[in-house]
Amino acid sequence: MKRIEKILKKNKYIKIKLKQIATNHLELKASINDVKGRFILDTGASNSCVGIDLIAHFNLIAEESETKAAGAGATDMETQKSENNSLKIGDWKTNKCHLVLFNLSHVNTALTQHKAKEVHGIIGADILQKGKAFIDYKKNVLYLKKTKK
Repeated sequence: MKRIEKILKKNKYIKIKLKQIATNHLELKASINDVKGRFILDTGASNSCVGIDLIAHFNLIAEESETKAAGAGATDMETQKSENNSLKIGDWKTNKCHLVLFNLSHVNTALTQHKAKEVHGIIGADILQKGKAFIDYKKNVLYLKKTKK
């Protein structure tokens, strides 16, 4: 595995530590618009999301969205969207982060029932694709390719 880590580093990948929580989800810290938060990494989520109650917290500009959200047992949830936000995960950064905003209470209820802390949102496949992600599940590490300026 050291060889892969060396190759990724040589190819300008940034190493980000993940924390396995009580639910077996992988958690990471990230900043949206320079405000720190706690997020679940979810390869099955098509979009990155933030709780709709955190619009002011993360300095988001929200717009109406016709998209309905579904996940973790909840379906047909009303959403809003927020575009062109800055997202920083470790030393990786993008200024074109589009977020889906919806009620995450069902997610946080499930987490707290398993003695895990609540999260501010979900980092989804959109960011993993943008960052050309590699996930090392054995070492709980995410690698994202440094963006060109």
